[in-house]
Amino acid sequence: MSIADFSGRLRPDACPGALQVHEAADGPMARVRLPGGAISPGRLRELAACAADLGSGVIELTSRANVQVRGLRSPAAFAERIAAAGLLPSAAHERVRNIVASPLGGRTGLLDPQPLVEALDRALCGRARLAGLPGRFLFAVDDGGGDMLALGADVTFYDGRLLLAGVDAGLAVGADAAADRMVAAAEAFLDERETSGADGGAWRIAELRNGPARIATRLHATDTPARRDTRLDTTGTSAHAPDASAPDASARAADVRPASHPQAGSAVGAEGRAVPAAGMRDPSTAAAPRAGRVGQRDGRVALEVVVPLGRLSAAQARAIAAAAIATAAEMDGPEDTAGVPVRFTPWRTVVLLDLQPAAADQVARVLAAAGLVTDPASPWAGVSACTGRPGCAKSLADVQEDARRWVATLDGPPATPVHWAGCERRCGLPRGRVVQLVATGDGYQERQQ
Repeated sequence: MSIADFSGRLRPDACPGALQVHEAADGPMARVRLPGGAISPGRLRELAACAADLGSGVIELTSRANVQVRGLRSPAAFAERIAAAGLLPSAAHERVRNIVASPLGGRTGLLDPQPLVEALDRALCGRARLAGLPGRFLFAVDDGGGDMLALGADVTFYDGRLLLAGVDAGLAVGADAAADRMVAAAEAFLDERETSGADGGAWRIAELRNGPARIATRLHATDTPARRDTRLDTTGTSAHAPDASAPDASARAADVRPASHPQAGSAVGAEGRAVPAAGMRDPSTAAAPRAGRVGQRDGRVALEVVVPLGRLSAAQARAIAAAAIATAAEMDGPEDTAGVPVRFTPWRTVVLLDLQPAAADQVARVLAAAGLVTDPASPWAGVSACTGRPGCAKSLADVQEDARRWVATLDGPPATPVHWAGCERRCGLPRGRVVQLVATGDGYQERQQ
């Protein structure tokens, strides 16, 4: 069983952050939350400097589009520097700012998620009680393409409604009100934990017995008639409007179902048919990263870069920041000083947005020279691994080195994504269809997910 799926907790949540570090075998490890995976080139450059000056020089990418720095010689100095860089806006909430978002949102999908991500982050940090959320509680903002649906978020905004642990519980909401409703759902989760002794150790909504229905009941109970009247679905018509014959909140909440989504790589057209749309990821294969250019609706392109085994050296991080800044310097507009947007993704890739096609080619060459992957035919597109030895005391093998040797024998990406794990915890296991190679102390055992 993956550690991420383990329930019946017997120990407190020890999820690391920038202040509460994890004492790993190779020294203290800090995790920095990046809501929506967004980071400015300047902040990325400072993060690289912190990794080089205070740590092992490696920035690990996580499956929640966050980053972590290992081997810290001074965790206090690290926290002070990232706070000064604006990466630690709330000391109390720093471990609960877990927000993933469609990295190509606003460029290929229907919704630009970043304004909602920023509003949600502010709302989350603005409520003192929510500092008590478990460090694994996850929010997601989907741009309408469905790429966030397979990530198992506790609260997801998708297509004009909220999903709870991946379940459609009949909670329609507009994007302008979504941040408040998402944090209300988180507060309802805390309420359910506190009022049910058997579920008091739950870290996720899915770990509550009938969790989505119970939380939806609380949200329906606090829903005002004015809010119900003004909630709109994606067609612009009233959704879940009051009805004299409607069942009570408990009955409505019990009618929950797994969230449906368009066919992979498609959007829903005016007549309800699935039609192709660029930049959409198949939720069933969400583990597979991709590399290369993705066309934006405005004629510009995004460049997705695969980071081998999710480990970014300080030099590579500086190369990404420099490319983002240099590219923006050649463009007109307010991005000249900040650089083009940079997004980390849940697939442990990095995306540079809003590039001119010719500039994207140049950036791809520069980053490939730095050891990053911009070729979709590369064997690295589809291979991930946990930290392994020597960084993890529980690991039974140096999975990073073993994975690198194995990739060197490949001519192209594996047909199904492959994850190398040093023990049965299988940390970092991607979502979707994955071949798992789990160290046993006497080689590896293959599993299928």
